[in-house]
Amino acid sequence: MLYEDLQSTAKRINELSGAEHHDVVAVLGSGLGSYPATVPDATIIDYGDLPGFPQPGASGHAGKAYSVQMGDNRVLLLAGRSHAYEGHSMESITFAVRCSILAGCAKVVLTNAAGGVADGMEAGDLTLITDHLNLSGLSPLGGKNDDRLGPRFPDMTDVYSPGLQDKARAASAKVGVPLREGIYAWWQGPSFETPAEVQMSKILGAALVGMSTVPEAVAARHMGAEVVGISLVTNLAAGISPNPLSGEEVMETAAMAAKDFNALFDALLPTL
Repeated sequence: MLYEDLQSTAKRINELSGAEHHDVVAVLGSGLGSYPATVPDATIIDYGDLPGFPQPGASGHAGKAYSVQMGDNRVLLLAGRSHAYEGHSMESITFAVRCSILAGCAKVVLTNAAGGVADGMEAGDLTLITDHLNLSGLSPLGGKNDDRLGPRFPDMTDVYSPGLQDKARAASAKVGVPLREGIYAWWQGPSFETPAEVQMSKILGAALVGMSTVPEAVAARHMGAEVVGISLVTNLAAGISPNPLSGEEVMETAAMAAKDFNALFDALLPTL
């Protein structure tokens, strides 16, 4: 049933956009959903018109898809995602990315707002995700496997494509936007991580902590798509930041970093 639902909505995406297929999908995380407004001639599709797309509940997630030509790529920009902490199932959380892949997207760009853990990180830093830690205990691949989507035991050696990482580095150099690198640790949320959890993440090798992205990355690799991930450090994590953490701080930092993020995406998306 899932596979048929995904196929049906993938077909709907292409019908409503007027595009025969898409090449790249980019999921825009908290506070980063303003990017489509900078891209001309995009076709806008409300998530409500795409059966199976969950309506995001978090602030800064608009719940709209934008289809636009960027260079040789037809790009699908997803302004908003759902999260496990909202009570959504793994199937629901990954539905939009899986649909996009069936609509033709062989390349998946995942973005998020994250807490900075590594030494020297500052709010506003854009960071290339080189790998991840799943500290939530949840997986989008639990339950019966549908071989039409991917293998029972997919290889996660290169969850984040080395080739796409190189393209992100090249785009960063082209526009002069610094791009740090590090491992992302996924915690379920919605509470921010405790200082002890942050220190544990750091000991395990994480540079970033956040509440999204990993389910989509795993589901995309399950289906054979290539993934690249970019985090915006919107705050220093608990025990590192001297200030109490808040959702408002996330949104404020994202707004201040919009110029650099937009420039990086303008350079990156046409090259994937």
